[in-house]
Amino acid sequence: MNWNLQLREQLDWHWQHHLRPRLAGLTDAEYFWEPVAGCWNVRPEGDPAAAPITGGTGPFRVDFAIPEPDPAPVTTIAWRIAHLVVGVLGERNPAHFGGPPIDYQTHTYAGTAAEALAQLEEHYARWTAGVAALGEDGLARPCGPAEGPYADAPLSALVLHIHREVIHHGSELCLLRDLYRAQPLGGGASAS
Repeated sequence: MNWNLQLREQLDWHWQHHLRPRLAGLTDAEYFWEPVAGCWNVRPEGDPAAAPITGGTGPFRVDFAIPEPDPAPVTTIAWRIAHLVVGVLGERNPAHFGGPPIDYQTHTYAGTAAEALAQLEEHYARWTAGVAALGEDGLARPCGPAEGPYADAPLSALVLHIHREVIHHGSELCLLRDLYRAQPLGGGASAS
């Protein structure tokens, strides 16, 4: 059995048949929509509604806190895409596949839905190409110190974890779109 192919097809099926089609037509209003008060979001720099800690460069910042509150705030589509771009896919690409460095503090966050989807597609493509290039032997090598608790685990364990994260957060994105669409008056009203 070709495990590398199986791992890639697991994520690619979800991407091609579920997540990416469901994100088609994402509007800026949906992208920034806050379904409840106190959401974490991607906001213009200096927005008074921002969390006490924000990260990023350029005109937009992402909300976060250290330590994360318990329970964590509800997050928006913008925040969840930013998390996939930076924390899930982006930070792994330079560590394992030679991609450009990326982190929450220095990333330039998208100010539109179209820009965010382009960032997501770019990092998804880099991730999947990197996994494909690993082959069977690469999946067996240790992750290394960049991956903290996964340092001694084979790269296949990290690949499985990242795929779970993309599927998990991708499903949340789809649910948020459903909730936005199902609002009274055809969507778009903000709870905040």
